[in-house]
Amino acid sequence: QVQLVESGGGLVQPGGSLRLSCVASGFTLSNHAMGWFRQAPGKEREGVGCISESGRSTFYDGSVEGRFTISRANAKNTAYLQMDSLKSEDTAVYYCARNPVCMGTSVDPRPGYNYWGQGTQVTVSS
Repeated sequence: QVQLVESGGGLVQPGGSLRLSCVASGFTLSNHAMGWFRQAPGKEREGVGCISESGRSTFYDGSVEGRFTISRANAKNTAYLQMDSLKSEDTAVYYCARNPVCMGTSVDPRPGYNYWGQGTQVTVSS
């Protein structure tokens, strides 16, 4: 059974940092690209970025490029999202997802994707 569990969110001041974790079970993480998404109140879920199976390639949405870093530890079946220089507009629930559609200009969930976890809340506020 595919399961993804996100953690590491919290309340942070503008300019601060957080590292989110995504622990995968029910499948071998090293066989899959991974993506991070977020959903702010009243908004559609949007792609933040993605990482290839090996971790050698990454893509970031323009809104987070240069501030966020995606990495992975395949031996631990875990993906990470390091978030630096956080802004109030980064406030959202953050999700990881398996095998996103990552085309170099955007990242989207696979059509019919249905393995969303519970997400982790990130609130950036002073």
